[in-house]
Amino acid sequence: MIKYIPFACIVLLGCSLFKAVNAQTDYQNMYEKKVFISDEGDSLLYRILYPLNYNRNEKYPTVLFLHGSGERGNDNELQLAHGAELFTLPESREKYPAIVIFPQCPKDEQWAKPLNGKKHVKRFPLYKTPPKQIQLVIDLLDFVELSESLDTDREYIMGLSMGGKGTMEMLCYQPHRFAAAVPICGAHNPKYAKRYKHVSLWYFHGAKDIVVYPQYSRNMVARLEKLGANVRYTEYPDAGHNIWDQAFDEPDLLPWMFGITKIAND
Repeated sequence: MIKYIPFACIVLLGCSLFKAVNAQTDYQNMYEKKVFISDEGDSLLYRILYPLNYNRNEKYPTVLFLHGSGERGNDNELQLAHGAELFTLPESREKYPAIVIFPQCPKDEQWAKPLNGKKHVKRFPLYKTPPKQIQLVIDLLDFVELSESLDTDREYIMGLSMGGKGTMEMLCYQPHRFAAAVPICGAHNPKYAKRYKHVSLWYFHGAKDIVVYPQYSRNMVARLEKLGANVRYTEYPDAGHNIWDQAFDEPDLLPWMFGITKIAND
């Protein structure tokens, strides 16, 4: 038997879907689409959010956010899937005016070396010069520092999954750039922790993560604690890999991060 859906229900459903799509579009549209071209001619797509009533006579903190592998591409849109809305919430805009940057890694690239296997943490190499995508992000930050009104004592970096590893990779190559860092379900080699022991860090991981094992974060935190670093660790006991929304919901996250300056760390 064929059942008919009342027209009024179809209209209401359509309106709900329209509002949901528009809600997503609204916060994404707050980020301007831009392309950075390096001196070597390489390009990096990125989105940038400016503070409300942006005043170039003032200095603003900056947040660099490195997305995960699922948001790679060349549309300059996917990288806003996770984390971007956090900085567009009315409360965030009012209490924490900041310049927020979301670069997009190309589809077949990585912020750093891929994560493969349980023992990959021992094979994280640190080259004399940064890998190409990391260097492009460094060059982008240099460009934004020169062209925008940044408080260089309050530069922060966040990243999830592939971007969590990229966050620690950035700290290795730019150890004195950032005041605080938030690696979410990332991994790296603890032997490099001494490079950025002066940076305040808040690690997040799911205890049941089988994509990037939580032991990597535990090892990093243990090493940083031995070095006397200002480090926090939140592990969600029943969560797997996709814990970024839980991390973004932490009420202390933004107050903690925006309350830190490099002067306090040095």
